[in-house]
Amino acid sequence: MELIILSGGIVVLPVLAFITSFLFWPGVLLKAYNWFVRRRLGLVVRYSHSGSYRFCYSSRGTAGVATPSLLLLHGFSASKDMWLPVVTHLPRGQHVVCVDMPGHEGTSRTGAEDYSIQGQVTRIHQFVQSIGLDKGPFHLVGTSMGGNVAGVYAARYSAQLSGVTLVCPAGLVFPTETKFIRRLREIENTEESIPLIPTTPQELDNMLKLCCYNPLNLPRQVMRGLLDNRIPNNDFYKEVFVEIAGEKSRHSLQENLHLITSPVQVVWGTEDQVVDVSGAAVLEAALSNCQVALLDNCGHSVALERPRKAAKLIMDFLSAQEVSCENTKKLS
Repeated sequence: MELIILSGGIVVLPVLAFITSFLFWPGVLLKAYNWFVRRRLGLVVRYSHSGSYRFCYSSRGTAGVATPSLLLLHGFSASKDMWLPVVTHLPRGQHVVCVDMPGHEGTSRTGAEDYSIQGQVTRIHQFVQSIGLDKGPFHLVGTSMGGNVAGVYAARYSAQLSGVTLVCPAGLVFPTETKFIRRLREIENTEESIPLIPTTPQELDNMLKLCCYNPLNLPRQVMRGLLDNRIPNNDFYKEVFVEIAGEKSRHSLQENLHLITSPVQVVWGTEDQVVDVSGAAVLEAALSNCQVALLDNCGHSVALERPRKAAKLIMDFLSAQEVSCENTKKLS
């Protein structure tokens, strides 16, 4: 009887801990969930340094085994864990690296000079060198702010890349502007809250509706956990936003398109309410080696809304580039 009670207690305690965390510390539970998913996917969190600057990243696999390594750059106010849904659908043997962008999550938080697009490109280049990713051509993927950074990186360091995938990238001059972009212009230099930096549950709900075409319908406690994890970083997010939305960075990708020589893949949700899908045509017209994939019934958060499709598109593009390289070698 005592053994039964003891074993019952062993089962009940974790359940009570889970319920307590869900009710009182949902933010902590969300972090624990991401830890569990990373572990299930075989992703290991690591750190690298460039001088005193620290980078935090997660990785799986070994470079140079099969296809080029994948380096994934997340968007504004997100983290390396943003890519977990996509990594779920990547081949197990694919070498993949997800890095926290400058100042985000576990990467060093310094100052404004590192948060402009050019500043972020410089830091990501240091990261690439710190883990030896520059020893062989790798494939760079970036979304939103990360897409802006990835594009400018490709302009500055094309020789390091086998190709680049830009997912709903910012940094262009868009033929059609979204309501969001027009709204940003209206509140520029005012004290009004930025739609991408929520401070209340309602503002968070509005942000998710802005970024996702398909409703997420998250439980109230999950929403609270997301907000709890974001609010302590809001001052930092504002500092970053001022830099990437300022004149120096606003059109960084557009201004560097003529320098990109790597093969480019563009993936865009047709219902993107943050940066308009018309940007895909801008990239296609400006880049000689560019493939465009438009995803119907998908918004700005492609990695969240269509992770399986995003993973397939990236891997198909990698395979096509490998075939192209082999054919070029045969002809030479």
